[in-house]
Amino acid sequence: MGLRVLVVDDHPLFRFGVVTLLGNEPGIEVVGEAASGANAVDAAAALRPDVVVMDLHLPDLSGIQAARHIVTANPDTGVLMLTMADESESVFAAMRAGARGYLLKDAEPDEIIRAVQAVARREAIFGPDIANRVLGFFNQPAPASEPVFPELTTREREVLELIAAGHSNGVIANTLCLSPKTVRNHISNVFAKLHVTDRAGAIVRARDAGLGRS
Repeated sequence: MGLRVLVVDDHPLFRFGVVTLLGNEPGIEVVGEAASGANAVDAAAALRPDVVVMDLHLPDLSGIQAARHIVTANPDTGVLMLTMADESESVFAAMRAGARGYLLKDAEPDEIIRAVQAVARREAIFGPDIANRVLGFFNQPAPASEPVFPELTTREREVLELIAAGHSNGVIANTLCLSPKTVRNHISNVFAKLHVTDRAGAIVRARDAGLGRS
């Protein structure tokens, strides 16, 4: 039994081309067509295709909205977006909606056929440009996390962490190679910035933030 495919596009000529392409491929059967998002949802519910090949921009419901409805109703149906929209926002919105594939309409015919077959196998498939964009997104370095107590300087944060660990002023001075007076000055600044009046208050604030718990 061949793959059952529903083709959805509001441009009749393009839809005809995709239907013809897929219909001529052994092992693929085009079981229906639709020209709007709402019609796609109804057709998918009635026909239960293996794959829905769908444009992103459709009347009534967008391709993303339609994909969400289709996948929610039948998770076994794979959705392949075939569209001119190449914005990153559209790609990730389609993925969040449950689409397994995303190709641009200028893809080669054999690329479209391979994508339909891959989506039917529950694989994720993207055109080369889209794949590079997806990989680029996930390869971005994670944003640096906001430091604990950003109002403190790096040295003041080091002093606070040692206070939270229970160390005396003398130990802090030796650990950080500072004079006792400099340590006292840093501690005074820490108390003022954290709005505490003593060492105990600073320890509570620091430990609540996860410092000094080695």
